[in-house]
Amino acid sequence: MKLVASGKDTYVYTNNKIIDPAKPSVVFIHGAGFEHSIWTLFSRHFSRHDWNVIAFDLPGHGRSEGPVLDSIEAMASWSIALIDTLGLNSVALVGHSMGSLITLETASRLGDRVTHAVLIGSISPMPVSDPILDATANKPGAAHSMLTSFGFSKKNLMGGNPNPGMWMVSDSMRRYEDEAQSALDSDMRACNAYHRGLEAASEITAPTLMLHGDADRLTPLRATKPLRDALSNARMDIIPGAGHSLMVEDPNHVLDQLKIHLL
Repeated sequence: MKLVASGKDTYVYTNNKIIDPAKPSVVFIHGAGFEHSIWTLFSRHFSRHDWNVIAFDLPGHGRSEGPVLDSIEAMASWSIALIDTLGLNSVALVGHSMGSLITLETASRLGDRVTHAVLIGSISPMPVSDPILDATANKPGAAHSMLTSFGFSKKNLMGGNPNPGMWMVSDSMRRYEDEAQSALDSDMRACNAYHRGLEAASEITAPTLMLHGDADRLTPLRATKPLRDALSNARMDIIPGAGHSLMVEDPNHVLDQLKIHLL
């Protein structure tokens, strides 16, 4: 559905359901250069189990009006405005990569309005290398190839998708190509510039799940310790053989963990 949040026309996927504030609600927050459809499997499952599902396109992404927001803090402020626009007093937050940073910042501000948090492929800080930043600014095709290559485990780059007939690498490339170059570049710079993650994490009291692939090459498993230590009420689940693109590399494992954590 379309609505206006912070003065911007915004697309929100709800599985064609009317939002009912009396039901439990889960907000899915996509990563850099993507949009809501990365959450389709998971949002449909929770919708069928009588949850409100809110999978939005951030400003300047997918079907939402631009311009893009240039900081994690601004994205969190916008996300809170959208949650308030929908009339939701309490929500669970699920974020992947950049979306996990938005989840951290949003959860720290909303306090006990957040019932649960899920951080997928998350580290803090989340530095982005100069070659990637140069590519996102000046060579979008190269940026798409680099992020896709490093976004999967080496094993999964060769195929083996659990969904028959789907090639994960091509799907990732098409998703990047469908978005404006400015969105990916701005998102990457926002991740690189965000340094409040550990402070935000220390302020979160909601039960938190960290989901990580043991073959993640963009946010390596060894770099998760500062964030794990900053969270007071967290557990971690490590997915063997998976890289950074967990929702397509092992969707069933991700869904199972979301069900354990949220239901």
